[in-house]
Amino acid sequence: MSKWDGIDEFVAVATTASFTKAAKAIGMSSSHVSRAISQLEERVQTVLFNRTTRTVSLTESGRVFFEHCERIALERDEAIALIAEQGEPQGELRVSCSTAMGERFVAPILRRLTTQHSKLTVSIDLTNRLVDMIGEGYDFAVRTGDVADGRLLNTLIASRRFYTCASPAYLARAGVPGKVGDLRDHDCIAGTSTMWHYEVDGREVLHRPQGRFRCNSGQAVIDACIGGSGICQLPEFYVLPALQHGMVVLLLEDFRPREEPIFAVYPRRRHLLPKIQHAVATLKAELGPAMYADPRPSLE
Repeated sequence: MSKWDGIDEFVAVATTASFTKAAKAIGMSSSHVSRAISQLEERVQTVLFNRTTRTVSLTESGRVFFEHCERIALERDEAIALIAEQGEPQGELRVSCSTAMGERFVAPILRRLTTQHSKLTVSIDLTNRLVDMIGEGYDFAVRTGDVADGRLLNTLIASRRFYTCASPAYLARAGVPGKVGDLRDHDCIAGTSTMWHYEVDGREVLHRPQGRFRCNSGQAVIDACIGGSGICQLPEFYVLPALQHGMVVLLLEDFRPREEPIFAVYPRRRHLLPKIQHAVATLKAELGPAMYADPRPSLE
């Protein structure tokens, strides 16, 4: 029996907290995984998991063992991938991205990447949930704002502007706000963000939008804004098409917030893999121009 036997099964169970999910993840049967873990525990002479009928969790010894085994398994897989790929992106690239940005920009860019590299496959999970990249096995994620996780590296690939706007009909009825504080007297259409950001005299000022309509879809928010329901603040790719057609008017431009950074985020030690390097470089070259030149038409 090799000293490596059971390590992959152990890492899979520790990561998924489930024998069934671990078996599915590594393409083995549940009975094989259970047997491998039992043999591993016998070999290291300690219990690695607390098992009940409903839950599986690491023991204290299991947690210490997992920290080392996870690192060893990752470094082994990455060493094999680096030699096998030899500079060409190949294998499966698993990506997480927010729904709207992913649908409009990231998915089309990465789809085109697969046409250029026949050995590469891409799987994109579009979700507004903040995924556990390492625990859930993603190669990288596209995220906005600051990234505070010591296990991850990030590369700035683009930035996005936020605009505050309203329809001419709404402004004719309710008046035009001249400063951030005036928003308290207006109907504000809230989206996913609970706070709107502005910059006044070099400092950040926040406004909590209050109104009679709220939706976690940016498209629904801009549609409501065009329809005269109130003022909204959204990324440029929602606002610019409506602005080009005269359906909205920009507001508080003197107080527009700084651009929000967009990062490609990936686990440490995986950044050398060609599939990640190529994907990040492509997004860095194409994402920003695609967002600023979004030709979505016509909302008429």
